[in-house]
Amino acid sequence: MTGPAGTTPAPGGKLHGVVAMDGPSGTGKSTVSRRFARAGGAAYLDTGAMYRAVTLAVLRAGLDAAAPEQDVAAIAATARLRSGTDPAAPSIELDGEDVEDEIRGGPVTQAVSAVSAHPSVRRLLVERQRDLVAEAVAGTRGAVVEGRDIGSVVLPDAPLKIYLTASAEVRAARRAAQDRKAGRPADLDAVLADVRRRDGLDSTRATSPLHAAPDAVVLDTDELSVDAVLATLLALAHERGLLT
Repeated sequence: MTGPAGTTPAPGGKLHGVVAMDGPSGTGKSTVSRRFARAGGAAYLDTGAMYRAVTLAVLRAGLDAAAPEQDVAAIAATARLRSGTDPAAPSIELDGEDVEDEIRGGPVTQAVSAVSAHPSVRRLLVERQRDLVAEAVAGTRGAVVEGRDIGSVVLPDAPLKIYLTASAEVRAARRAAQDRKAGRPADLDAVLADVRRRDGLDSTRATSPLHAAPDAVVLDTDELSVDAVLATLLALAHERGLLT
């Protein structure tokens, strides 16, 4: 998914209700979700950042991804997470510390799928995610929520569910470019291997495996610009009466 070139997004409006954005890493979920939320004056929640923050807490406690579930769950239960929902400046705090940059690093990326696979961890964070969305909607704001199981598990009643997909090669190239831009090391072959590894783990875990909800709109972003995807989402929201 390229930058500003491509289809010009339709005019925005006020987003009412919740949009669930799912798909594997590198499909453009974060970029598109944030722009979608901004266009609709809505809250934005990156649920993946919450799992990454818990993973960081696990690593800081001296455990690794292979630690027993009860030990991981105990850390997750006591970790103080704060998720900023402003799409213009999303943030994630762990125990009062901004960890947005640290959770994108190699150690967390390598461990997050294993930590996220624990059913007790997922139950805990799903409850927190639903609470955050409820707060946003109660405050007369819509919400764009991104992750891997939003439409299928976290918010199965969301009126608009989107599942973004792209080839592993395209997603690896995007992630490597993002890492380089952020000053992180990025070997394309290594990134591609990690993308495939995470796809396998996320799609085969017993609890909340990665897949499109039956009623989700599936968009392949291999050849689509950010603007083209955004225009499609805005049009869908207008059609369903969510953006006025």
